This record gives sequence, C-alpha cells and structure tokens, in this order.
Amino acid sequence: MTAAPSAEPGRSEPGGGKPRPRAVAILAGVALVALLADLVTKHLALAALTDREPVRLLGGLVYLSLTRNSGAAWSIGSDHTWIFPLITIGVVGWIVWMALRLRSLPWAISLGLVLGGALGNLVDRIFRAPSPFHGHVVDMISLFDPYGQVWPVFNLADSSLVCGVLLAVLLELTGRQRDGRRAGRDGDTGDADVTTTTADQRERA
Repeated sequence: MTAAPSAEPGRSEPGGGKPRPRAVAILAGVALVALLADLVTKHLALAALTDREPVRLLGGLVYLSLTRNSGAAWSIGSDHTWIFPLITIGVVGWIVWMALRLRSLPWAISLGLVLGGALGNLVDRIFRAPSPFHGHVVDMISLFDPYGQVWPVFNLADSSLVCGVLLAVLLELTGRQRDGRRAGRDGDTGDADVTTTTADQRERA
C-alpha cells in the first residue's frame, strides 16, 4: 500500500473550509457563559442597587452605580434606541455565518465573547422597559467616578464585547485566520491551529 502524500507545506488540509466541531463548541460555550454571567449580574444589580447610592469599591477605582441606558456609550443615540437591536441582530447573524467555516480555537473564543456580549444587551433591548426593541440596557459598573463622568457606566456584556473585539484585533495583527491558518510574511498562509497528523495520513492511505 502506498502512503498518501503529505500535505504541501503552507497549505491547509483538504476540507479546511468545513467548521471544526471543537471550535464551534467553544464558541457556543463561551457565548453561553458570557450571556449567563451578564444576566445574573444584572439581576443582582437590580435587586441590590435599586434606590441606593453608588457603592464605592477598591478605594474609588470602581463604583457600583445602577443606571439604565437607552443608547450606546455616553448615551449616544439615546433617541434612536430601536436601531441598536437591529445592529445586534446583524452582528449575531455574521457570527453564525463565520461559525460555518470556523476552525481556529482563538477565534472561537473571540467570537464567543462578542456573541455573548451582543446577546446580553439584546435581551435588555427586547424585553426590558419601556417596550420591545426600545428597552433600556442595565449598566452598573463605573470607573473612577460614581456617575460615569470619567468612563461610561457599563456591564459584563459590554466587557465581553470589548474583550472579544480586542482579541480579534490581536489575532488579525498576528496573522491568525478564522479557518485555522496563519498568514506568512510573503502573504501566503500556513496551518496554525489545524494540521494534518501522521495518523490521519495513514488512515487515508
């Protein structure tokens, strides 16, 4: 029996366009954890901080200050609340589309963080007062000032989104591709997270 030829250096294995089940599972798991953490902290904030003065922590580095935001950061777009759920639904759709070809575990974590954060705030937009698709997002974390004068008051969904985006930028800068390859200096791509093992080659021989 003749052994199958090894994959050409710098080229992805056949079927590389198909999603890697482990990567998709990690994306879904990270998104679920981020979403549940956001929902739980919002519930606790509403129960403990309603009608209370901001709670000072870490010598004033962090304050727990309950607010409801109809817009984005610094209440940008507060008169057009309805547009934020539509943007979020578009982002969720894009991530689902990306999952169809996802093979990189770092990208799975990044997209999972973005997805979980987006869904966390989308739940508020749809289900909280004053009305569906006009709901105000629950925020409770303020840095350096109790009322968000230094930095916008935010929640865990916002943190998840920011961390996911920053990780995505880092992955792009280091040449990591969502299909598991890494861009080379000459512009070509080589396998990073996904490689063809000797055992797989023998099975195909």
